[in-house]
Amino acid sequence: MAKMNDYLENLDIEKLEYVLKIKTAYDQGELTLEQAQRKLKEKVTSLKPYELAYIEQQFKEFDEDECRKENIQKMMELYDGILDTSVQSLPKDHPIACYLRENEEMRKLLLAVEDLVQYPLIKNQWLELYEQLITYRIHLSRKQNQLYSILEKKGFDRPTTTMWTLDDYIRDELMEAYRLLQQDQEEAFLAMQPVIVADVRDLMEKEDTVLYPTSLAMIKPEEFEDMKKGDQEIGFALITVEKQATLNQEKASDFGSELSELLQKYGYTNGEKLKVAEGSLTLQQINLIYQHLPVDLSFVDENELVCFYSDTKHRVFPRSKNVIGRDVKNCHPRKSVHIVTEIIEKFRSGEQDEAEFWINKPDVFIYIKYVAVRDEAGKFKGVLEMMQDCTHIRSLQGSRTLLTWDNEQETEKQTGSTLPIDIESINADTKLIDLFANKPILKDKLIEMSEKFQVLNTPLAKVMLPKATLGKLSERSHYPLDQLIENIKKVMQEV
Repeated sequence: MAKMNDYLENLDIEKLEYVLKIKTAYDQGELTLEQAQRKLKEKVTSLKPYELAYIEQQFKEFDEDECRKENIQKMMELYDGILDTSVQSLPKDHPIACYLRENEEMRKLLLAVEDLVQYPLIKNQWLELYEQLITYRIHLSRKQNQLYSILEKKGFDRPTTTMWTLDDYIRDELMEAYRLLQQDQEEAFLAMQPVIVADVRDLMEKEDTVLYPTSLAMIKPEEFEDMKKGDQEIGFALITVEKQATLNQEKASDFGSELSELLQKYGYTNGEKLKVAEGSLTLQQINLIYQHLPVDLSFVDENELVCFYSDTKHRVFPRSKNVIGRDVKNCHPRKSVHIVTEIIEKFRSGEQDEAEFWINKPDVFIYIKYVAVRDEAGKFKGVLEMMQDCTHIRSLQGSRTLLTWDNEQETEKQTGSTLPIDIESINADTKLIDLFANKPILKDKLIEMSEKFQVLNTPLAKVMLPKATLGKLSERSHYPLDQLIENIKKVMQEV
């Protein structure tokens, strides 16, 4: 079991125990701020952010809600004059630099919230602002799947067990406010804004003050470099990170390449066929099948470690390779860990063989199923998770017994015609759905153009697409309209 101090240098345990003693006395009202500060300055000349993280990890009893309870401003006052708050210079594409850049942009949006809330509510103004604010979910998701996982492997699991709860709390606050805005519940929506601003700022301060400096102290440069691919897979909030600047394709390691190396070690090559149930496939074919499955799959072995997930373009929830080898309980928010544990226990004992869940929201229906995996002797070997966006399936009516291509059907439904679009007539009012119907590859090309268009691959796109125009896409993504139209025309002219 990895220990946090294995990755940190020159820890003075006696000093840190004293710091905790003084902080506890201050928090409990036994010392005034001035008394606590004086005692700390007498015995503690300096304090690193990662030392605060170590105190939290090693000396404090676990409290799932402690991250929300911790008053970061009060803590900063206590450690004023001894806490090292210097900021390390990082390349723009460094994973930690990306988190910090996202927080900078989020702070600007929060200032806009404080400005707008003073005036009578104009719904479109707020909608435009909140469509940016809710993308902060990507920041939180990347942090949970990427950063927390590598820290956890090094013995620092407090972010997974406590900060994750705060992450989800803030995500839910933002989404609830967005729902109230959409439903014209003006009074309740406006009442939430000061709370949201305070909560998000609190989280960002905790990230910037402790989490990120500790990450820089514990994670090696080559590990950060390796993280970049997973970061790109999940995406970024409010910022653009060029793939060329962050991905080292030669060093990228995935399930397919690792399996290929193992097979070659034992005399197999990629071109040789492997026996599967039933039939035989090459390694390339196996990987292509996984990548093109209309469902998302994940597999957790009998030791409760994540071994595999299918890397599909339509992935319902974000995944990154850092999840591989991770305890499955640490891949879920604490409030749902008891459900994960119960499923595994029931499967392991043989009491149950499957469990299903579904998420039913307006315009989106997600189906999730867990299946116990057993060998020929009936021995428990793990859990297979299947997940699918069934929104389209649930919308089907009647029967289709004749061949009809979906792009033809969509064009007829939306435009009443299958006639090609006049390329020269493409303008701000041109609908995306008409362009995609005439040139299906255009969606993938747009996503290649800019990370800002990743939203086109999400369930939300199905709701937005019928009304989305190039002008609206440019406005929401902040991608220049003229450049967007020019690039689209080039794609449309391709054979």
